[in-house]
Amino acid sequence: MTGGQWVTAARGWIGTPYVHQAATRGAGCDCLGLLRGLWRELLGAEPEPVPAYSMDWSEPQGEERLWAAVQRHLRAKPPEDVAAGDVLLFRMRRGSVAKHLGLQADLAPKPSFIHAYSGHGVVESPLSGPWRRRIVARFEFPKEIT
Repeated sequence: MTGGQWVTAARGWIGTPYVHQAATRGAGCDCLGLLRGLWRELLGAEPEPVPAYSMDWSEPQGEERLWAAVQRHLRAKPPEDVAAGDVLLFRMRRGSVAKHLGLQADLAPKPSFIHAYSGHGVVESPLSGPWRRRIVARFEFPKEIT
């Protein structure tokens, strides 16, 4: 799969309502659900079952559970290696766990990303300075499942 294929597929999810723990295009998803749904559309069965999770993503315990799960299935990239289709992991507040995901859509001059969040559903947002500062890791989907 190319980055452009991931972006095209993700844009097909725009307008899907936000539903915590869901992963169904048009019916509802959260940020993880968006990536789970894209995985199913482009690669097949999800690589592991997703346990129930709270909206705080184990923040009280300080566990980077989302980051660990992403590392099990996606390939980490250097922060300067920016490409369409990259999976972005965000830390929403300094000192908190990373708990938001998005997919890099457009690059310069107007970078954007596709993500799902409460009150908005799946949207494409500018990857503005405040969002860029929150990125803690960048990943890419596997080219294929072996």
